[in-house]
Amino acid sequence: MANELNGRTIAFLAAPEGTEQVELTEPWNAILEAGGTPKLISTSGGEIRGFNHLDKGDTFPVDATVDEARAGDYTGLVLPGGVANPDFLRQNERAVAFVKEFFDTGKPVAAICHAPWTLVEADAVRDRRLTSFPSLRTDITNAGGNWVDEEVAVCSGGANTLVTSRKPDDLPAFNKTAVETFAK
Repeated sequence: MANELNGRTIAFLAAPEGTEQVELTEPWNAILEAGGTPKLISTSGGEIRGFNHLDKGDTFPVDATVDEARAGDYTGLVLPGGVANPDFLRQNERAVAFVKEFFDTGKPVAAICHAPWTLVEADAVRDRRLTSFPSLRTDITNAGGNWVDEEVAVCSGGANTLVTSRKPDDLPAFNKTAVETFAK
């Protein structure tokens, strides 16, 4: 299991601030433990600041900006949540386009908590089965998605595989399923 992602690079897209830290660090560590290479992509260079709910957390160095990154350079994409993170991302045209590239090229995407807001903006939830933090249910439904209340939802009913989870408590299942999906 430790080498199932050898040679695979996974993009993590996060805004400069507002990312729920545990939803960044735990999937990041799962990718590393599986032998993969995680790369942090953001809307600006330098570093991002994680948050522990509403309290400032640690900082993390950015590997590339959305202006530099292309989906073709990565095996898959992880979208961590946090309330502010996806709200910032969905207002950035290049960030939304970067997310859409993964769907357009059939590459797997894993999104947790509030991250599906960015998927809604990328018009990537229509006719897809997914979950999220419960407060996004109406947004997902209005965007044509089929919202479910499950620990982890996997949808292969589109051009790519979409893995989603609701909240930090779901991280063990989310991480396991994302790694398995990225390994295919």
